[in-house]
Amino acid sequence: MPTFSAYDGTLLAYHVFGEGAPVICLPGGPMRDSAYLGELGGLSAHRRLIMLDHRGTGRSSVPQDPASYRCDHLVDDVEALRKHAGLDRMDLVAHSAGANVAALYAARHPERVNKLALITPSTKAVGIAVTWDDRREIALLRRSEPWFTAGFAAFEAIVAGADTQDDWQAVAPFFYGRWNATARAHQAAEDDQRNGDAAAAFAAEGAFDPDATRAALATFGAPVLLLSGELDWALNPPLAAEYAELFPNAKLAVQQGGGHFPWLDDADRFATTISAFLG
Repeated sequence: MPTFSAYDGTLLAYHVFGEGAPVICLPGGPMRDSAYLGELGGLSAHRRLIMLDHRGTGRSSVPQDPASYRCDHLVDDVEALRKHAGLDRMDLVAHSAGANVAALYAARHPERVNKLALITPSTKAVGIAVTWDDRREIALLRRSEPWFTAGFAAFEAIVAGADTQDDWQAVAPFFYGRWNATARAHQAAEDDQRNGDAAAAFAAEGAFDPDATRAALATFGAPVLLLSGELDWALNPPLAAEYAELFPNAKLAVQQGGGHFPWLDDADRFATTISAFLG
């Protein structure tokens, strides 16, 4: 398992899959072990994936200062990984909450990014709000699913603030385009893969300055791909299109039938879309 030293001496781990030109991959969660990404639906057949375990997750060490879990500080870990890999410019792929780290990195180090792919991204870094009505609209697309009645009742309980832990379990299928055995196993592994303390600090006060980030991204000239899942209730396609419009050179790809983890729903389509963009 390869490792490198972060700016504060914390030993960070990464995992390498495939061969060819490298691409740095940032997991979400927030602060979830990169193992949940797998090999991104076979993207490793096209590129060499360098998957970072954020500090305090996976095989990476726990830092001495818990405040270093804050999203804007994780940008420095990405820069340390770039230098360690010997890359003058890098292709960067980020999923969900990891897209916040990638957006802040692009804003701070635009000259170091060759291409940027944001996969079903979280939008905290750029201040795009996702409302319960947005989620409800996507949730209702699943009304023919056998789990929908229980899942939607749990969703409404969460919206009303009367939720239980069982309700959060019941809404898990909304994150997946296909609630099959693969999705169930993927979801069941989440608790053991997430550092709860790190996740709580990820978006702490001072982590984000959306106005400043949006201004920086407006001048970010590198090619950008936003990949949205048609059924992703974390960020629906219209809001993903709004995110794409923040960049001068971005395109939106909507994966039909895709959820928040689109490489699980249609691996071939996902890998083809991302590899075609990266080249």
